Amino acid sequence: MNDLKSAEENSDHKELFENIVLRCPRCGTQKMIQVPSKVITQSGMVITIGIPVGLICDHSFQAYVDKFSSVRGYQVVDFLIPKTEYLQSALPKDEQNETDSQFTKSPLFQNIIYLLRNCVDDREILGSAVFTTKGNVLYSSIPDNTLIDTMSEFEVRSKEKLHRITKMFLELKNHQKVCSEYIQIIDLEIIVVLFFAEMVNFAIGNMYLKNLVKSIESLT
Repeated sequence: MNDLKSAEENSDHKELFENIVLRCPRCGTQKMIQVPSKVITQSGMVITIGIPVGLICDHSFQAYVDKFSSVRGYQVVDFLIPKTEYLQSALPKDEQNETDSQFTKSPLFQNIIYLLRNCVDDREILGSAVFTTKGNVLYSSIPDNTLIDTMSEFEVRSKEKLHRITKMFLELKNHQKVCSEYIQIIDLEIIVVLFFAEMVNFAIGNMYLKNLVKSIESLT
C-alpha cells in the first residue's frame, strides 16, 4: 500500500515538473534541474531561466527554454541573480502573444523587475512575481511549489471570470503567505505577487504590497 502511494506521489511530481539538462556556457558543467511544467508549457512562449551561482556551478547565467522543454541557448550575465528566476522571452512573431511580448521587451518591464528583485530580502519577502490575468508567468522568483499553487489559483479565477477581485491573500500550510494585486500598466492588466515568510501577517504583507504597487505605478 505504501509502495502504491509512493508511486502515485512520484507520478504527480513528474506531472508538475519538467527535467531539463542545462550546461554552463562558461565552464561546460552540466546538471539536470526541475522546472514547473506550468511555466514551461505556457502557450506561445520561450522562458528565460536565471541560474544563480551554486545551482549548476560557480557561475551565473541565463538559459532560454521553449514550451517543448528544449534549450534554445544560453547567455553569460554580468550580475549575480540571487535565486532561480523565470521570465518570459521572445519567440518568432507568429508564436508570440503580441501585447505580452511588447511589454516584456520594454524598458518599463525591466524597471519593474528591478523593483521586484530589490524588495526580496530572504527574511520577510521570500519571492516576487508578475502574472497575466490568465495566470501566465511574466516574471517570478517564487519557489517552485508555491509558484505552481499560486498559478493554479489564478487559473481558476481566470476561468471563473473573477477579474473584479483586485486583491488575493493566500496562506500556506506552513503559514507562509502570498499576497497579490491587479494593476493596469499601459494597455496590459497584470498581477503583482509577493511571497512572505510565516512571521509576516497579512496586514504587514498588504502594506509591503501597496508600497510596491505605488512604486510600479510611479514608473509610468
